[in-house]
Amino acid sequence: MLSALRFSHELLKETVGKGDSVVDATVGNGNDTVLLASLVEKTGTVYGFDIQQQAIDNTRQKLVLTGLAPQVKLFHQGHETISDVVEESTELSAAIFNLGYLPKSDKSIVTKPDTTLKAFDAVLPRLRIGGKLIVVVYYGHEGGDAEKDAVLHYMKNLPQEDYDVLQYGFINKTNAPPFLLAVEKKKQN
Repeated sequence: MLSALRFSHELLKETVGKGDSVVDATVGNGNDTVLLASLVEKTGTVYGFDIQQQAIDNTRQKLVLTGLAPQVKLFHQGHETISDVVEESTELSAAIFNLGYLPKSDKSIVTKPDTTLKAFDAVLPRLRIGGKLIVVVYYGHEGGDAEKDAVLHYMKNLPQEDYDVLQYGFINKTNAPPFLLAVEKKKQN
């Protein structure tokens, strides 16, 4: 069985194609950004956000080393600013969020419920039909349960006529195992 992270990559591969526009809402160490850049190829655009300069630098380095930098726009700002950066008319095929903190860094800098939900509000209207909002929820840190609860409440209340929402994760693991939420847009709002 696939981990939540590996499943998120499979979902991205089945959803994102050449020329698409996508969002990596938490670029972290750049792994999702590199995958997205390879999927959209040179004619697409990846909008990448992170509040930590270290994350932006790590991601930029990976993009340069892989030759994928031209199709990526990195923003050293929180994902709650997606509406300020991505034009309202931009149709997104996917957006991915990894909630929690940047691995191997300051664990006191974490994603927050209010900014995360604001970012969801920016992404969902921009998704094309069949597009996906993918969220890997890491919640084994201080404040993680509050964000997890807020995100689950938000997702459970999305209208079923407009969206399908999937929850995927292991339930017999210890230490707050991450889980995945995937939202697929069914029709234009």
